[in-house]
Amino acid sequence: MTIQEQFAHQVVEVIKDDKNVVGLAVAGSWLTNEIDEFSDLDLILVTEEKISGDKSKMLDYAKSFGHFLSGFTGEHVGEPRVLICLYENPLLHVDIKFVTPEEFGQRIETPVILLDKEERLQSILAQTEAKFPYPDYQWIEDRFWIWVHYALLKIGRGEYIEAFDFFGFLRMLVFGPLLHIKNNNLPRGVRKVETQLSLKDFEQLQATLPTYSKAALLDSLQHSVKLYRQLREELFSSAITLQLETEQRVMAYFQEIKRGTE
Repeated sequence: MTIQEQFAHQVVEVIKDDKNVVGLAVAGSWLTNEIDEFSDLDLILVTEEKISGDKSKMLDYAKSFGHFLSGFTGEHVGEPRVLICLYENPLLHVDIKFVTPEEFGQRIETPVILLDKEERLQSILAQTEAKFPYPDYQWIEDRFWIWVHYALLKIGRGEYIEAFDFFGFLRMLVFGPLLHIKNNNLPRGVRKVETQLSLKDFEQLQATLPTYSKAALLDSLQHSVKLYRQLREELFSSAITLQLETEQRVMAYFQEIKRGTE
């Protein structure tokens, strides 16, 4: 039994007699049998009383589950209902999502139920459907060329660190999801791209990784544009309005900046 499984079963023992608890489920790598020594644990605690929004109550539950080191809520990832925790003995990262029965049915994947009092969680899952959020191609196209122009401004001014960070933003928001979709995966940013993309696609993504120099940043930006155009052609339907005038003007400006390095 993995340390993640041991911890999850330990939580079940702690909460099974709690009258406020409806049930406990687990998501993430548990669902695909990909848990390894580096995996975290994604728990979903379902309670009658709404716990999220009250950090002290969230912490009270978390501290009862094991040797709690510290934790914080997930506003930075748009999910304040999640308490991100670190435990000791063993050292383990655990995300605990606090939801009500009504919220449990609104999900991006179908979790595994570990505790289900009166089979309410199973009933909710049977009546609802998981909907993983997919990127809006028009939303991306409307922004991509302005983002490229922004990067050129930073490179041109010599703000290389900020430009460097920009490529991580593009990989997380654009290239990772689109490449996953191309490879018939869920669009989970850049998660597991090392193992879930074709070798050719992964090499194209690697080409967007710059080093700290103006020439390298411009080269990575050129590769980024090439990759985006390829993905756009393969994935976008004719219903997507391409920002061709913006693209043309921005790429002309790209050449102006590039000539400054020659």
